[in-house]
Amino acid sequence: MTYDAIVIGSGISGGWASKELTQKGLRVLMLEKGKQLDHVTGYENAMKDPWELQYRGRLTIEQRESHPKLSRDYPYNEASEKYWMNDNDSLYKEEKRFDWYRPNIVGGKSIMWGRQSYRLSDIDFEANLKEGIAVDWPIRYKDVAPWYSYVEKFAGISGEKLGLPHLPDSEFLPPMEMFCVEK
Repeated sequence: MTYDAIVIGSGISGGWASKELTQKGLRVLMLEKGKQLDHVTGYENAMKDPWELQYRGRLTIEQRESHPKLSRDYPYNEASEKYWMNDNDSLYKEEKRFDWYRPNIVGGKSIMWGRQSYRLSDIDFEANLKEGIAVDWPIRYKDVAPWYSYVEKFAGISGEKLGLPHLPDSEFLPPMEMFCVEK
């Protein structure tokens, strides 16, 4: 069989690329190595409170040893441990700290995002120029704002319009209900 495009990974980037290409009439082959995570039943710990987990959300020595990079930051925890690749199987050698979160599930990190996705703002796009570091962005927020809106209308972003210049308003769905700690 012949394809017009091959997409590696079914996360938000690969999934979106495949959607756009197929809607334009191209034949797309998507390759994915992650495990299937069944909707609703696959999220066995999602609605548990920390005290319902065996170690109250903390990591064991074994988990820290099997995931030395992931365990130093928030994504890898007792509730989500089954979603991630084993750091020891990593294809890259870390010469200086580099946080690369690689889930091992169909849909990638988009499965775990909780409908939260924030836009970069003018502050972000202008930071390099204002601070005199790195290379100035060749675009500004106004250049990508229509594309944010295009994607958000399809993807379903949860939130509330607050008119904050550092966090531009999105095409929001109603905010998700806060849980007890957030309230």
